[in-house]
Amino acid sequence: MSTLSVFMDVPLAHKLEGSLLKTYKQDDYPNKMFLAYRVCMTNEGHPWVSLVVQKTRLQISQDPSLNYEYLPTMGLKSFIQASLALLFGKHSQAIVENRVGGVHTVGDSGAFQLGVQFLRTWHKDARIVYIISSQKELHGLIFQDVGFTVYEYSVWDPKKLCMDPDILLNVVESKQIFPFFDIPCQGLYTTDLEEDTRILQYFVCQGFEFFCSQSLSKNFGIYDEGVGILVVVAVNNQQLLCVLSQLEGLAQALWLNPPNTGARIITSILCNPALLGEWKQSLKEVVENIMLTKEKVKEKLRLLGTPGSWGHITEQSGTHGYLGLSSQQVEYLVRKKHIYIPKNGQINFSCINANNINYITEGINEAVLLTEGSEMCLPKEKKP
Repeated sequence: MSTLSVFMDVPLAHKLEGSLLKTYKQDDYPNKMFLAYRVCMTNEGHPWVSLVVQKTRLQISQDPSLNYEYLPTMGLKSFIQASLALLFGKHSQAIVENRVGGVHTVGDSGAFQLGVQFLRTWHKDARIVYIISSQKELHGLIFQDVGFTVYEYSVWDPKKLCMDPDILLNVVESKQIFPFFDIPCQGLYTTDLEEDTRILQYFVCQGFEFFCSQSLSKNFGIYDEGVGILVVVAVNNQQLLCVLSQLEGLAQALWLNPPNTGARIITSILCNPALLGEWKQSLKEVVENIMLTKEKVKEKLRLLGTPGSWGHITEQSGTHGYLGLSSQQVEYLVRKKHIYIPKNGQINFSCINANNINYITEGINEAVLLTEGSEMCLPKEKKP
């Protein structure tokens, strides 16, 4: 038997989870903290799951009528319909005109995998992708793997310590662009489901065609299910049906059949007014708790006399937000205080709770004081 391997030239790949998490896991410090989890956390430091999801999951598991047959390639039809209604509103003009559809996808990146394969097949002349986000996205890797040149722009302005929402519209209006949106956690920004997708309403009203990745894992707390759909908005029903037919073939080659359990849970909740009300209330409680946490962080930094302006902390929506720290200050927190946050200073505020908020804010204060005067320092408070 030959001792040569067909894999002998395959190198060890860099782990996609990132070096920050790897370093955190290897740290033996007993009070270390990781503030960059993707999932929403509870006050006890566990992944958040809506109580109505737990209740619905139990009911489904005890349903004797389920046969656990494979789903069609396009997925659970009732799930797609309920998801589109959640995204655009039941009375959306695009839905009424039957020019909106979707494909039930696998994982948080499944919609991008499917959409990118379609664009590469049917728009071979398209070579450039612009990713506009508030954080470093992994979606760029998917586009790069099929030959796209990717440029990334951040809507966060580290000098002004604020978001620049106009950057997206400026790029779209200045170039002929096909938009591909990502709605990863509707309802966890403002608690207003419609407000969180207002940008989609704008593009629909402007007559744009577009794709959208709609992930429903985070806002239901079903992280291990990877539940979502690839949304298609076309100019008319005929064009929509053509696109969906091509996507079905691509989905069949990628995964053949999407998973069922998460989609059933979400459909049961969205189609039941009582359960839907419970879910909306759970989202409201999560967002209000995060807003309160941000207020507490800002106030504690003020009481500590930490140099700089900290109003930007409470001006940001959603579970994640920027602290506005310099790279030197971030490095100090990681190395000296064992508080692990990304280099750009964007953290998951749901990771902060009553047990660690004092240590974290005191660490930030210490980092700012010891690095004050260095480059990229926080701006001074404006005098009244």
